Amino acid sequence: MAGRRTTRARKLRADSTYAEAKLWARLKGRSLGGFKFRRQVPIGRFFADFACHEAKLVVEIDGDHHAEQQDYDEDRTAVLQTFGYEVVRFASNDVLFGSRSVTERTLERLLAARTDVEGP
Repeated sequence: MAGRRTTRARKLRADSTYAEAKLWARLKGRSLGGFKFRRQVPIGRFFADFACHEAKLVVEIDGDHHAEQQDYDEDRTAVLQTFGYEVVRFASNDVLFGSRSVTERTLERLLAARTDVEGP
């Protein structure tokens, strides 16, 4: 039987927003630079929208309600960083209306992380 965290992750995936679904279509199946992403990944006490463990990168999609919860988002980012992840945030409108730009900026971060790990 699935644990609580697995059940919660499945529910979050099933209830994903249109912006999350749109970005997932561009990240899944190693389609962005060959990097593997997972969605609704438990890290610490939070679930990251998208995480690439190889590059230690978390991509968060912030809807309109995030303007009212900046303290929560800052705490969330700090916790994810304690696990060694860089956190990149995009507004849902950026994903919906500028998804190519979002994926390009995400790929830049992924490639930079690969260079940091491999060295010059």
